[in-house]
Amino acid sequence: MKRQLQIGIAIVVAGVIASGCVSTGTFKKMEEGKNQEIAALQKEKASLDQQKSSLEQQNAELKQQVSTLDQQKTAVQQQVGSLEQQKASLEAASRQQQEQYNALVQGLSKEVEKGQLQVRQYQNMLSVDLAEQIFFDSGRATLKAGGKEVLKKVAEALKGYESKIIRVVGHTDNVPVAKSLQGTFPTNWELSVARATNVVRFLQDSGIPPERMVPSGRGEYDPVATNDTPEGRQKNRRIEIMLIDKSLVSEMSRTAN
Repeated sequence: MKRQLQIGIAIVVAGVIASGCVSTGTFKKMEEGKNQEIAALQKEKASLDQQKSSLEQQNAELKQQVSTLDQQKTAVQQQVGSLEQQKASLEAASRQQQEQYNALVQGLSKEVEKGQLQVRQYQNMLSVDLAEQIFFDSGRATLKAGGKEVLKKVAEALKGYESKIIRVVGHTDNVPVAKSLQGTFPTNWELSVARATNVVRFLQDSGIPPERMVPSGRGEYDPVATNDTPEGRQKNRRIEIMLIDKSLVSEMSRTAN
């Protein structure tokens, strides 16, 4: 562009000189003025080109930001959907557990009213606490006839909970086993385990699959009341039948391993 303007100016200058209208000095000044205008225009063009390049870069960055925000929006929407599903699942599980608790209480209502057992609800499990004196003589692990009648009703109530693992736990007070019985049960550990095992065997005979049951004993080491009074010791002598979700048992096993 500059070269073309210079050629044009030279032609004009040559023509003017040839015509003899103006002096050579005047035309040089004119040429210098035009060259300055050309330089200014070129500088302005370079500035505009630089601004254009900057704007194009900003535009590309904005498009990238928009793309990133769209991805983040999609991720947040997915998280919200997942949380809503989890909430709905938890609410359904809570309703189911409450219904199971109500059904268990209703099925054993007479025994609950007589004080033969107590049904309790926890966050992830149900528990049936059996009064020891109804089921066993002191220091013994053989089920009494009255206890068997109650356990039959418990077994019928538990048959419907196929998704539950049934954990039967024996508990005692802190009174040592009588010396005359220590040949069979050296400590309360052995006594509590034997009682839990006999309850499991009776529930199995009543139709509950053995693979759903786990017997264990805690002896005197998980009291629910003080052992300093007869009333407290009586509360501590108990059999717990706990209904635990299979998924929770599996998770506990994986954690333990």
